[in-house]
Amino acid sequence: MAVTACVEEVLPPVLDSTSDQPPLFDGTTRDYKGLQEQIKLVPLNLQNRPAWYKEKVYPENKVPALEHNNKIIGESLDLIKYVDSNFGGPSLWPNDPAKQEFAEELLSYTDTLNRILYGSFNKGDPTKEVGVAFDHLETALHKFDDGPFFLGQFSLVDIAYIPFVERFQIFLSEVWKYDISAGRPKLATWIEELNKIDGYKRTKCDPKELVEYYKERFLPVIMFQ
Repeated sequence: MAVTACVEEVLPPVLDSTSDQPPLFDGTTRDYKGLQEQIKLVPLNLQNRPAWYKEKVYPENKVPALEHNNKIIGESLDLIKYVDSNFGGPSLWPNDPAKQEFAEELLSYTDTLNRILYGSFNKGDPTKEVGVAFDHLETALHKFDDGPFFLGQFSLVDIAYIPFVERFQIFLSEVWKYDISAGRPKLATWIEELNKIDGYKRTKCDPKELVEYYKERFLPVIMFQ
């Protein structure tokens, strides 16, 4: 697995509804391929996002989005595939047909994972619901034995899953004292190995901000059921 050097990056100011439109937009996956110079980040304030983002950049009004060759690519899974195929750096897609097939299967499960986990927050105690999703990941990590990642070696599948797993791990641990890795040794190792990768570490969320945001978003629903 190729590992790029860790370069400290200074991000531009976060843009909100009062900011002018900048010339370039993109997602964050470029860190994994060492593309910090080719693709520049434009942070947005998601609670007060600029109106021009929906009107002129990405009508779906979602992040991330990438502007490249005069077109906009959105949706996270499409975007990470596009970056991997259209920019330099180590390839993050396997050559093995069996791994390619399993990769597509896992990528298609991301919607199911999110539906189960986010849906569980509307049912009082989510710890009764989330186990099936994390068990699915634990089983998937047993598929290949040539490395600790979903396809053995680090790939786009790991990139697709880790942002969600990271957020749920933090929130479930903080609010319900639920350890998603307990009894799931493969998942525990997967998280540990990902935390060794500089490209991922640079994109991690602030745990305190995440917990406060999720509490505001989900806990009122739970409390008043």
